[in-house]
Amino acid sequence: MKTLYWKDDQLYLLDQTLLPCEVEYLVCGTYQDVIVAIKTMVVRGAPAIGVSAAFAMALAELSGEDLQKAAEEIKAARPTAVNLAWAVDRVLKSDSAVDEALEMYQEDMDTNRALGKNGASVINDGDTVLTHCNAGALACVDYGTALGVIRSAHEEGKNINVICDETRPVLQGARLSVWEMQEEGIPVQLIVDGAAGRLMQEGEVDKVVIGADRVAKGGVANKIGSLMVALAANRFGVPFYVAAPKSTFDYQNSIYEIEIEERDPEEVLSFAGCQAAPLGTEVRNPSFDIVPSDLITGIITEKGILKPF
Repeated sequence: MKTLYWKDDQLYLLDQTLLPCEVEYLVCGTYQDVIVAIKTMVVRGAPAIGVSAAFAMALAELSGEDLQKAAEEIKAARPTAVNLAWAVDRVLKSDSAVDEALEMYQEDMDTNRALGKNGASVINDGDTVLTHCNAGALACVDYGTALGVIRSAHEEGKNINVICDETRPVLQGARLSVWEMQEEGIPVQLIVDGAAGRLMQEGEVDKVVIGADRVAKGGVANKIGSLMVALAANRFGVPFYVAAPKSTFDYQNSIYEIEIEERDPEEVLSFAGCQAAPLGTEVRNPSFDIVPSDLITGIITEKGILKPF
């Protein structure tokens, strides 16, 4: 099952807001449709957002839109994920937006397979691996980054177990990562976000592997809650890896200078349509954490395992 695909000059996006209860594709016929899908997290995960942005540019080109104007609107959809701007800029430099987007689609699948193979080298037979949020096939075109590492180790015949943080406030770990692991037949347990430190303290976690929305000077940006996992891993001597393609690297900026997206307070104030806090409660809802480089054991890429910079 693909996270997204291109057919008859339209982009089909697997609606991740409905998983695991329903499997439906949203059909995007305009670049504005893709922007809404990105903002509302119908599609999410840095690599998938990047490829979707490339196809949004293709839709703009096909409809005769001003590509510079479309590019700026698409880039503003979710500012923390560097793949989005990278993909848009790459399409702007191409001769054909459609051809470039299709090439990036294939590249994403090839990249994740190579990344997964490199990452499998740090996973030992019998390991229990903890992951946060969803950096699997659903965050990419296919296969995944952090979960791609786990998939690759499983395909090599290694006996591994996976622990997924639920990942508040919209439960990408519970809804998406657990679903992916069950579909692959990989043993998986779900925990609340606050339990990760306890399990590491008890020696129940051998490795942590997460994804990233941006790798930059000084660290990485990833889903909120990642910093607490990294701090616990550091305290209890658990190797902490980040899995990210080179397209997620930002060599120009400090990780502390990037924009951290704040999302709708309603994500925190309610759950499954039910009020979860008193009316009028003030909310902070930052979507991303910054994990400093000194807490990261290595960054797994399609080119090998790199040191943070």
